[in-house]
Amino acid sequence: MNTLFLNQPGDEGLPGQARARVMIAVMITTLMGVFDGTMINIALPSMAQALRVPASIAVWFANGYLLSAAMTLLIFASLAARYGTRPIFLAGLATFTLTSLGCALATTPEMLIGMRILQGIGGAATLSIAPAILRSVFPGRLLGRVLGLHALLIASSTAIAPVLGGTILDTLSWQWLFAINMLPGTLALVLAGKALPGKSTPGSAAFDTFGALLSATLLGSTIMAANSLSGHQTASHIEAVSWGFLALISTVAFIWHIRRARMPLLPPVIFKNGRFTLAALTSLASFVSQGITFVALPFLFQSVYGYSPVVSALLFVPWPIGIVLIAPHAGRWADTFSAPLISTLGLAIFVVGLFLLAMLPATPAMWDICLRSLVCGIGFGCFQSPNNREMLANVSREYASYASGILSIARTFGQCLGAAVVGILLSVMSTANGQTFNEQAVHIALWIAVAASVASVLFSLSRLRKAQAAVNDLN
Repeated sequence: MNTLFLNQPGDEGLPGQARARVMIAVMITTLMGVFDGTMINIALPSMAQALRVPASIAVWFANGYLLSAAMTLLIFASLAARYGTRPIFLAGLATFTLTSLGCALATTPEMLIGMRILQGIGGAATLSIAPAILRSVFPGRLLGRVLGLHALLIASSTAIAPVLGGTILDTLSWQWLFAINMLPGTLALVLAGKALPGKSTPGSAAFDTFGALLSATLLGSTIMAANSLSGHQTASHIEAVSWGFLALISTVAFIWHIRRARMPLLPPVIFKNGRFTLAALTSLASFVSQGITFVALPFLFQSVYGYSPVVSALLFVPWPIGIVLIAPHAGRWADTFSAPLISTLGLAIFVVGLFLLAMLPATPAMWDICLRSLVCGIGFGCFQSPNNREMLANVSREYASYASGILSIARTFGQCLGAAVVGILLSVMSTANGQTFNEQAVHIALWIAVAASVASVLFSLSRLRKAQAAVNDLN
């Protein structure tokens, strides 16, 4: 750990002490974001009961955050490129912290949903540029290691959050799930305020307002279409088609706009780097697999195997444990060896793990389920930080915030699309058979996850050839 903060001749970025303060601030912010999302999902039934609203309203305590964050990820990445990461990160962190207090003090569902939407905007401002900040303050020789620690933090907090959330709900009340953000949020603000450097020459071109509107529309309508497709009613399908049409139109308009605008919201030039583009596609496909698996397995554990929700949650723990065990090492290996090679090996292990989960027998032992989940976690942990390093290292520093935004969008939309796949299969296959639940739909979803992970391996193999070609050119 100490080697992360020791300077060597020729190191870019910040000196050791300032580097440490920024890293702690980013890690605390990430920790709050992960805890917030995971614990709130567990608390939705309690919050619905306390505020006397049906589940269809309570779900927006979670969806309001997700939707507003998804719609603004790219906007904040562009603003950071123009004005620097410091003002965007500090404003986002302050917004997230203050709206956490607002959520804790909310007395009506409308007020809580409003606070959650604002909290999502604050969260997007920090999460969309956190990897870019790490890229800017750490020298390139340490980028893989720090991204590995970042992945380790996310995985470990994902494992701890359900236990912490359940403990808070049992001993206190749901309001404390938000109130606990105040102290770490304030600490992160102080550290980041002291250490984060400002941009020496802010951009002078006008902000791409039209591109921002198109971006928010296409990202938001895609999320809404995915959510609507999982509904059982005909009205939900009509709504999904409407949102899907809006997403298609806005996507075409956005691509047309950024190719012609003088200073677009997202510079198309970053996609001319084939290794960056393939890393982004690899990330998207892998998170689709993860999203499918994380939604399908609880149905399998509870509705097919008959486990309780608590036991089902415990069966997931080996996944983040696998990430914790391998992610820091994978990041260090990526700094020394080929990041695409390490990512591809990790994805191959991930495919094996998903295949083992899809092949679970009718009555598996708990240790068998845990072992297969552990393989998935090891594979995903070996893939993630080297792949993130590959994305950030293959764009110039001036485009780092855009690459960071694309990384966040790939993760968010991959998981959302994966969840939508499971919802669609359960809706269509259960309705066709006149059932409330269809076991075959879950198994098909798991095989689709395997197929998506195979696609991610193919994308990753393609960039291996490009990486080797680049080495040959240097020689």
